[in-house]
Amino acid sequence: MSKGFATETSAPKKKKTLNSRNEAQGRLISWSPWPPANFQTRYPAFPFVVTILIIVIGQWYFSLLN
Repeated sequence: MSKGFATETSAPKKKKTLNSRNEAQGRLISWSPWPPANFQTRYPAFPFVVTILIIVIGQWYFSLLN
């Protein structure tokens, strides 16, 4: 079944998946489902942000104990 004004029907072209060659594939820990190997390049500030969150939550927790 043709759609529009096209007279020829062509099969849809398959898109090739582009894998970046400079990004690592697989996992940082082979048996773990998380994180992917490119996690550190995609989220470079993650360790810093987690550290700040731990400090803020820790200070809040200790202030509740006093």
